[in-house]
Amino acid sequence: MLGYIDKIREISKGLLKDGKVDMIVGFRKGTAPLMNEPCRIVRADDTEHLVWDSNCGINLANYLANRKEKIGIVAKGCDSRNIVTHIIENKIKRDQLVIIGVPCKGMVDKFKLNRMADGEILEASEDEQSVTIKGEGFEKTVKKADVLQENCAVCTHRNPVIHDVMAADPVEEQKDIDPYAGVKAVEAMSTEEKRNYFDELTSACIRCYACRNACPLCYCPTCFVDESAPQWLGKTLDHVDTQTFHFLRAYHCAGRCTDCGACERACPMEIKVREFTKKLNKDCLELYGWEAGLTLEQRPPLDTFKLDDRENFIM
Repeated sequence: MLGYIDKIREISKGLLKDGKVDMIVGFRKGTAPLMNEPCRIVRADDTEHLVWDSNCGINLANYLANRKEKIGIVAKGCDSRNIVTHIIENKIKRDQLVIIGVPCKGMVDKFKLNRMADGEILEASEDEQSVTIKGEGFEKTVKKADVLQENCAVCTHRNPVIHDVMAADPVEEQKDIDPYAGVKAVEAMSTEEKRNYFDELTSACIRCYACRNACPLCYCPTCFVDESAPQWLGKTLDHVDTQTFHFLRAYHCAGRCTDCGACERACPMEIKVREFTKKLNKDCLELYGWEAGLTLEQRPPLDTFKLDDRENFIM
């Protein structure tokens, strides 16, 4: 993936120079290791600041909702699927976008690397197969495959599903993996075990809402957690309030989530937020044959109504 950047810069510079877009939404080098930053480029000469590597895990579709400009956007597989959802949900028009497709082999998990470090990571570098982290008195090199984000490790849609121009040839999609193995393990638990599992899962939550803010699907003008009339849940760290937040947010993403991992990447407490949405993704696939963001030609099953629905109780 490191070889993509010259092509991304070339395409972006041409789009701005020719006036085909008003801005490019991409990544620039972050001020801290392992944390590239989303950026907006409006001048052709500034495209040299664009970067692309395994630290570009934030979903850039998060910056499209309700924009009016003509936008060029750098999009990996999950980003492109969220762009499809944005178009379907009328948050942006297709003709506003020039999508620069980027085949993806996975983003590294900064939390895994931080746990491996013998101190603060001051520098990070990578090649196609490995990541090297350095700090005061230590240097470690690890296989990139061993430190991928969990969603990337089970991703089966690495190539953009929608694009106008590609920065590289498509990569081979992963096969013979079960993206729902973790969900099945929870489904097999007893009721009491499930209760204990989710109590433990959410026990560290500080209600900072970083998961919500990072999610490209959370663009309601007023979030339910901020409503006061009616007030849907309390503002405390009581486990009932905390779990209500996580379960309701997950249901708002039902049939829409692309498992991009932005929620987990943003969580400062390393909570496995995807445990909620993955279950709903599995249910949508099994009940409706639906995976979010794969087509512009079909609406999600949970926002459609059919008189001949197979569930007779609806009639």
